[in-house]
Amino acid sequence: MQEIFEFLSTVDPLAVYGLVFGLALLENILPPAPSDMMIVAAGTLVGLGQIGFVQTLLSATAGSVIGFVIMYKIGEWFGDHILEEGKIKFLPVESVHKVERWFAKYGYAIIVINRFLTGTRAVVSFFAGMSELKLPLTTVLCFVSALIWNAILITMGLYLGRNWDKIGFYLSTYSQVVTAVVVVFVLLWVAKVIFSKRSNPGKKA
Repeated sequence: MQEIFEFLSTVDPLAVYGLVFGLALLENILPPAPSDMMIVAAGTLVGLGQIGFVQTLLSATAGSVIGFVIMYKIGEWFGDHILEEGKIKFLPVESVHKVERWFAKYGYAIIVINRFLTGTRAVVSFFAGMSELKLPLTTVLCFVSALIWNAILITMGLYLGRNWDKIGFYLSTYSQVVTAVVVVFVLLWVAKVIFSKRSNPGKKA
């Protein structure tokens, strides 16, 4: 974190906006990328008056949304070929269809909270495209979610300044809690599917 801040403080403000944009975009395609830490570090520069809050927020949000849309289109164009044709051996086609049906039912709500779920952003955008959720509405919801999350990160950097230990602690704790919640949710869903199959052996879940 200290190294990121020291590097950003030496480059032109336009380059900072470009780096924030680029990492926010990349995180949606090739996770994990340290975009959240980069945005927090940029927030510290905002607090020092070296760059603007609005410009930083729009750069991060634009990168988040464009990266999301790119992964959405990859899911839309190639998702069936990658997943439904058995390219990934450990993911049965039947399970892929279940996820698609689940996304068709809850997908828009997932997109709203997606930005707050660390480590799932690329997966959510991929399945959103594969499930053919409406792109205009999906983009708007992604924008709102990313705008709020990035504003929180910038504000955190702005007020906490160079207290990297506190920033790291808060982000790490948040990530661990969210990851635990997601894992528990997935395990409960798997248990439900298994129980349903055992209770109704002749019925498809």
